[in-house]
Amino acid sequence: MTDVTPEARHIPDRLDSPLRAAILSWPALLLVVAVGLFVANSFLSPYFLSPWSLSDATFNFTEKAIIALAMALLIISGEIDLSVAAIIALASTMMGLALQFGVGTPGLVVIGILTGLFCGMFNGFLVTRLGLPSIVVTIGTMSFFRGISFIVLGDQAFKGYPPAFGFFGQGYVWWVVSFEFVLFLVCAVLFYVLLHRTNFGRHVFVIGNNPMAARFSGVRVERVKFILFCLTGLMSGIAAVLLTSRLASTRPSIALGWELEVVTMVVLGGVSILGGSGSIPGVVIAAFIMGLVTFGLGLLNVPGIVMSIFIGALLIFVIALPIVFRMIRERRA
Repeated sequence: MTDVTPEARHIPDRLDSPLRAAILSWPALLLVVAVGLFVANSFLSPYFLSPWSLSDATFNFTEKAIIALAMALLIISGEIDLSVAAIIALASTMMGLALQFGVGTPGLVVIGILTGLFCGMFNGFLVTRLGLPSIVVTIGTMSFFRGISFIVLGDQAFKGYPPAFGFFGQGYVWWVVSFEFVLFLVCAVLFYVLLHRTNFGRHVFVIGNNPMAARFSGVRVERVKFILFCLTGLMSGIAAVLLTSRLASTRPSIALGWELEVVTMVVLGGVSILGGSGSIPGVVIAAFIMGLVTFGLGLLNVPGIVMSIFIGALLIFVIALPIVFRMIRERRA
């Protein structure tokens, strides 16, 4: 007689549903934090809920967030670029030099964007062709690019940009909605599609998880990474155009320390600093959180050095958090 064991009946577990996974995801948690910060700022300052104040708040993060979108893909692939702020300084300097020779607004925009692209290509070449570590390369180019700006400008500044150029950093598309903010939203959608809806994005995740396996699977690892460095440089060039337009001047110290804020934005958005995981929605929400925090502290007249301390502490906390959780799970197991 054959012993027949009936198959176990599958009982759907609502606790493992996609809805529950979405609710408990890192972007969802960030969204709750963003709402909490918004409510807190509205109580701490009577000026916060003004439409123009909210519009001004977007200027605190849009330029950095535009770079963070590209930086997210680069970190997911297992690389990093710490020269993004220096690229902004060099691109702004090149635009200032062009201004002295009478170049108009279209030419200034093209020069700023191309300078960023060429800097990204230079970083990508050193990393993908010569096999140098990206963190070492970009620390070097961080000093190199900004050093060129200091040599060209010294303690001087380029001013006198044409009024039409001011639209990119100071103009509004509709009422209180700035051109910068609209551009950021458009870039966020494009990068979401690129990372989460294309083969290129899947290659980025595969490379970040296991570059050797990706190479054996036919993925052109060096080519993908080179493109990502170019994208990061390109977005830094765009940010340079926006920032220079908003400030209406060029100084060698422009965007000083921004690389820390950009990396913090990316890591806070749920991108693993070790590569292989992350999402664009998380980075977008993290950008809003950073903007709300810095703008709220600004309304309370908190000194800039305190904001820098907070951002540094936040970066350490976000990087250490998953490690601490993993250690707790291992001890319980």
